Amino acid sequence: MSERSEPMNDSGDLDPATLAVLIARLTGVAEEMGAVLRRGAFSPNIKERADCSAALFTADGTLLVQAEHIPVHLGSMPASVRAAIDAVGPDPEPGVQMIVNDPFAGGTHLNDITLVAPCYTAAGRLVGWAANRAHHADLGGAAPGSLPADATEIQQEGLRIPPVRFTSEVRELLVASSRTPEERRGDIDAQVGANVVGVARLAELADEPLTEVVAYGERRMRAAIGALPDGEWTASDVLDSFGSGPDQREPTTIRVTVRVEGERVEFDFAGTDAQRRGNVNAVEAVTISAAIFALRSAIDPSVPANGGGLRVVDVTAPPGSVVAARFPAAVGAGNVEVSQRVADVCLAALAGAAPHRIGAASQGTMNNLLIGGEGWVYYETVAGGQGARPARPAAVGGTGLPDGSPPRAGQSGIHTAMTNTRNTPTEALERAFPLRVLRYRLREGSGGAGQAAGGEGIERDLQVLVGATVSLITERRFSQPWGLAGGEPGALGENWLLPGGDESRIEALPDKCTIQLKAGDVLRMLTPGGGGWRRPPV
Repeated sequence: MSERSEPMNDSGDLDPATLAVLIARLTGVAEEMGAVLRRGAFSPNIKERADCSAALFTADGTLLVQAEHIPVHLGSMPASVRAAIDAVGPDPEPGVQMIVNDPFAGGTHLNDITLVAPCYTAAGRLVGWAANRAHHADLGGAAPGSLPADATEIQQEGLRIPPVRFTSEVRELLVASSRTPEERRGDIDAQVGANVVGVARLAELADEPLTEVVAYGERRMRAAIGALPDGEWTASDVLDSFGSGPDQREPTTIRVTVRVEGERVEFDFAGTDAQRRGNVNAVEAVTISAAIFALRSAIDPSVPANGGGLRVVDVTAPPGSVVAARFPAAVGAGNVEVSQRVADVCLAALAGAAPHRIGAASQGTMNNLLIGGEGWVYYETVAGGQGARPARPAAVGGTGLPDGSPPRAGQSGIHTAMTNTRNTPTEALERAFPLRVLRYRLREGSGGAGQAAGGEGIERDLQVLVGATVSLITERRFSQPWGLAGGEPGALGENWLLPGGDESRIEALPDKCTIQLKAGDVLRMLTPGGGGWRRPPV
């Protein structure tokens, strides 16, 4: 490969067709890594819900390509890879893999374990790195699922692993920490296998001009930001609460100012509240990932997602705030809930810069549900309504005025913003866990009204067949998903307990709680709808 002549354009870069083929080949490697991981995993959370992500990095740790997996994983993964490289050194031995889940060393929350592996040529030249991240359903902590609603410090949330070499001893430590050891063993082995495949495939492309991919990403991002008007836009929103205690049931404000100047953009979170004594805190890597997601939603979707584009994006998050939490803060809900609200405020601000590309707020929560008993732990995020959207831009991939088509209703029963997982099929759920799905349908009328209506949430009744511990980590139970351009907000979410399945004894549950259920009890979750777009017709 090194002997052949690459097609070049007048500027010395690869011609567009050759570059597009190279990017597609690299992206295919990341997609294959994700497929290997899902097929090899033991847990329904990874195998069925695809709660995992994969990416490739250059030799110096710059994001090269990523698969279209989970935004909150992918946007924060460069921080984990950087932490791993810094710990192992720039020239580790072939075959080694690094592991990290420490949120204060490049991670997100403890459930998300990242493995990083170097890729070498046969001659010993470092080509780059393969990395994948997967959400492990249980890593110890005070409650099954490692997301206890009442956590106030990270030690209560489970096993924290700094960036270290992944050895058989580390593997056994990880397995021993979990309430479901065999599931952990299978899931971590699947992650190892995914990186083995990624390293082998990347080595086959070792002589390709990988730096051109990164440089192209920077050029495209500069052009996309340059197409936005210069200016400054501010938005704020709230998190409903920061824990399950009575003293934690007050809103937390997240505020952002977006500044566009030429070919650069800044997301400044000055004015955001300080980190809280609860688990609704995000580390900076999570906030960066949410800001990047929002920016990509406001520009040409064909702009490559790589480290080149990140060079012209600045994220300023005040240290010690709820969007840049410091140790020893509990951060379990930061990855799953704060990330959603950060995306919401960034999108709201960007609506001023690109009003024809940004829709109304989607459900704004992942509706985290964790249930565990002796020898089993179930975790799932439940879908809801997507915000209604303006008509498509006139130019495909452009940021100009709509093409005259009507605005688009939000999609119903879908994972939105920082999550891109699937649902756990009822058949798989009931086969794997002592649970029974009694009702599962769209929540009629939950989408906000507008010229285009918001998508509808979901209604689901889930019965436990044995005694179990349940944790709920949810949002948008008090603050509604906002409409845009005069559209109405989406419906609030609701959590209910039906003791013994008896409708006459139904009782409301708070947005965040850890409770004990008896066999036969039913959990009812009504997820929020999306906001409407433009004032509804009179």
